[in-house]
Amino acid sequence: MPQATFHFPPGFLWGTATSSHQVEGGNSNNNWYAWEQEPGRILQGHHSGLACDWWGGRWRQDLDRAAEAGQNAHRMSIEWSRIQPTPDQWDEAALDYYREIVRGMYDRKLTPLVTLHHFTDPLWLMEQGGWENPETPGKFARYARKVVEALKDYVNLWVTINEPGIYTWLGYIDGVFPPGKKDTKAAFSVGQNLVKGHAGAYREIHDVQREARVGAACHYRSFVPQRTGLPFDTWITRSISANFNDSFPNAMKTGRFRFMGKQAIINEAVDTQDFFGFNYYTEEMIRFAPLAVKEFFNKREFPHDAQISENGLIANVPDGMTRTIKWANRFGKPILILENGVEDANDILRPRYLLEHLHKTWHQMNENVPIKGYFHWSLVDNFEWERGWTQRFGLWGLDPETQVRTRRPSVDLYAAICKENAISSATVEKFVPEIFAGMFPG
Repeated sequence: MPQATFHFPPGFLWGTATSSHQVEGGNSNNNWYAWEQEPGRILQGHHSGLACDWWGGRWRQDLDRAAEAGQNAHRMSIEWSRIQPTPDQWDEAALDYYREIVRGMYDRKLTPLVTLHHFTDPLWLMEQGGWENPETPGKFARYARKVVEALKDYVNLWVTINEPGIYTWLGYIDGVFPPGKKDTKAAFSVGQNLVKGHAGAYREIHDVQREARVGAACHYRSFVPQRTGLPFDTWITRSISANFNDSFPNAMKTGRFRFMGKQAIINEAVDTQDFFGFNYYTEEMIRFAPLAVKEFFNKREFPHDAQISENGLIANVPDGMTRTIKWANRFGKPILILENGVEDANDILRPRYLLEHLHKTWHQMNENVPIKGYFHWSLVDNFEWERGWTQRFGLWGLDPETQVRTRRPSVDLYAAICKENAISSATVEKFVPEIFAGMFPG
């Protein structure tokens, strides 16, 4: 068999990602906790409960596992409702605890990358109208400043907002995220305010910490026309992608927020990213469907030859990673892959998915695309929003009742890549021999 190694550059960040509500447990003062109490909102009636019990201290053991597996970075998020439990109160003890966590990363030689908003909002903020309220961007910027002042000794990589497009789309168009609205006018207002919130936070962070590197986490769903010879399929694909993928990153570059046929000029958002962060999971084929009014005149399906995840939610389409990286590179910034992974409780598809997506990433880096890091979703199984505990993304499995972690084979695969800072033919042969010939031809 041929022997070769695909090397990544020195200093490349290898990490995993988590978010506060999904791993901490005991978050009872935010909109997602309230959402979980409403019947029918979460699949199978699941609750986050203790989640992964990070607020109870299990972050220490989980981060030990990450460090022992050769990771050199970790992406986490801060729970706004802990830092500011009421409009006129800052919880210094919560800030101290987050400082302990990021110091714990520092001590384990894990570079912290901290997200300030990952889908959850304080209950008091929602009572004031949430992100529909034009005053919310200013409130978010003040919260961001408070966090950065507390954590700046250990953190200089910041994500302002995770997936503003998903937050807007699922909360205000599809209605499966809180507040459960289906209102395009409200969605447009929320979108504008998220862009303004990002821009305000960007400036506050740099005012406190000049050397900070700040970006957002933009979700990218790769869409391709199902029938390339039909102009209407091409047209609807471009339209869906423009609204779903492009609205927020374009606004953060140019100050023009275009969404659902409307436009707003937000000059303060111009060039407010020091790096370009994206989350990529899968690709879909789009066809024009003139009668599908509620679906915005399109029907979607996965590529017919793709392997599908256990619950049918993700297709393994490595070429979609290539398309995503090329899209991200248009914004002219260093790139961080902030989330990428697959739900797979039995760890059957994950090894192949992981290797094939990293192989495509390596190819793009060899085309001089400035990719600086990769964060796998996720370190350990966690509460997956409206799908509860039915999706298992972790390298480590979790029983949420007992808090017992189970080491999946992909832990060792990812560890081999992280420790070597490379994908070697020996690693591929050991973990996913069926793709060896495709990755190492000849």
